[in-house]
Amino acid sequence: MGDGEGVRLNGVAPSRTMTGMSDLDDRLISGETVVFSTAKHWFALIADSKWAILMIVVALVAAWLQSDATSGIGGFLNRSLGLAQQGLWLGALAWIAYNAIAWRSAEYHVTNQRVLGQEGLIRRRTTDTLLTSIADVKTAISAIGRMLGYGNIRILTSSGDAGADNLTSVRDVQAFQREILEQKTGASAGPPPDTAPYPSSAASSGEITATIGELARLRDEGAITVEEFDAKKAELLSRI
Repeated sequence: MGDGEGVRLNGVAPSRTMTGMSDLDDRLISGETVVFSTAKHWFALIADSKWAILMIVVALVAAWLQSDATSGIGGFLNRSLGLAQQGLWLGALAWIAYNAIAWRSAEYHVTNQRVLGQEGLIRRRTTDTLLTSIADVKTAISAIGRMLGYGNIRILTSSGDAGADNLTSVRDVQAFQREILEQKTGASAGPPPDTAPYPSSAASSGEITATIGELARLRDEGAITVEEFDAKKAELLSRI
């Protein structure tokens, strides 16, 4: 998995070495496979460690302010600055190490049935959202995010803001959004005609029309290409 790309697995359940998520297999239900995996971008580690970096800068300033005095007030100030430096260095390094472990353990997956994820260490948070319950998927990408290939994603469910998932600094966020919507389309379409001989054509047409409208919005926003939109539209219309 590269620094700027998620991995599309084409319906193959990932091994633990591919995902680094040791309990993923235990979370998958019968018939569920992972089709896309991504993680936090490396810039998230820098952003989360900004205060630790500031502590290091302060420690360097304290070192610059130290004099050669060893006695009197000057000596006392030097000893105080030395202790402050040690505390700042130790605190900053511990903070960065914690953020590095938390960053490394954060991963997000799209299966053929759900969106799964986990992040954090002390305050651990998991994401487990059924595709059929997703109402909308929105992304927010800053100028730096566009250059480096990351962004924030907000997954809205039928329960509204109360059930929303906010994932920040996600690597290859547009591909992640596109995969969620494509898998949701497949989940919303239900079983194929040979296993459901009496579908409700009115309901299916309404769902497909709404999905085409959502895909058109993504095309206009640049999240998917015109070719991808046309191919998906043709596939959806063939189901009516």
